[in-house]
Amino acid sequence: MAFRNRVTELLGIRHPIVQGGMMWVGRAELASAVSNAGGLGTLTALTQPTPDDLRREIERCRSMTDKPFAVNLTILPSVNPPPYAEYRRAIIESGVRIVETAGNKPQEHVEAFKAHGLTVIHKCTAVRHAVSAQRMGVDIISIDGFECAGHPGEDDIPGLVLIPATADQVTIPIIASGGIGDGRGLAAAMALGAEGVNMGTRFCATREAPIHEAIKQFLVDNDERATHLIFRKFHNTGRVARNSVSDKVVSLSQAAEATFEDVRSYVSGARGREALATGNLDAGLIWAGQIQGLIHDIPSCQVLLERMVREASEIIQQRLGRMLVQRQEMA
Repeated sequence: MAFRNRVTELLGIRHPIVQGGMMWVGRAELASAVSNAGGLGTLTALTQPTPDDLRREIERCRSMTDKPFAVNLTILPSVNPPPYAEYRRAIIESGVRIVETAGNKPQEHVEAFKAHGLTVIHKCTAVRHAVSAQRMGVDIISIDGFECAGHPGEDDIPGLVLIPATADQVTIPIIASGGIGDGRGLAAAMALGAEGVNMGTRFCATREAPIHEAIKQFLVDNDERATHLIFRKFHNTGRVARNSVSDKVVSLSQAAEATFEDVRSYVSGARGREALATGNLDAGLIWAGQIQGLIHDIPSCQVLLERMVREASEIIQQRLGRMLVQRQEMA
């Protein structure tokens, strides 16, 4: 069983399931496994220290799969920003055909990618941003609900509203992100107007995810309440798993006079990377969404995608179909 729609056709994939770009996690091991399983794997550009390292990672991924895969380039405001234009050039010159963009003021990058014929997926957290991205010329919108890991924006709109609200306002395909990890989520997203899904946290709890087994088991053991919203005070809300570090960040942020400098040492990327690599749950932040409550195992990407598609197909064709009755039966 398979789904065919604009997303599968545009991306050249068998299943409308995309692995989102994740810092430290979006490496060749995971991206190639997702692509080989029929979805779209994604390398995270800024996980690589330099643009040349990204070039090498792209080639490593290409040696592990002959299927399409994407590269994520997230543009974030920073005092000392990375050389985004050089990373962009590495993506283009390496022959990558699909890119996921996200973050602040992506127009320069979107225009360059489109000028070189790349298919652009742009991640948004609000309908107005999706409308703007469509005007910018992107090919697919990834709309990220409040349930997601990472940065859900400041509007606090969950997917049940955000997905159809976006579908009402744009004509290009959308994929749904946030709070999705099984066939029920895939079927629901399509019912709400999406043509596929994007998953991050769920792919962290797979065999091929290049993170410590203790982190994967942590995600399995957690429930849907086991997240914190951090940086709310600084208007840069992020959702992370609950651990001693995120507890401390929330506590420090509650002070009326709190500034980002008060939490900076706790939220560094280096500390988060250490947690993922060593399995030390209290080394740093562990970014994870509310979907933790629906993660019960650590399958291969192949098993996960096949199971999701099978479950979604059964829901659409059988469970929902049985609820429909002819008018005369209701008389």
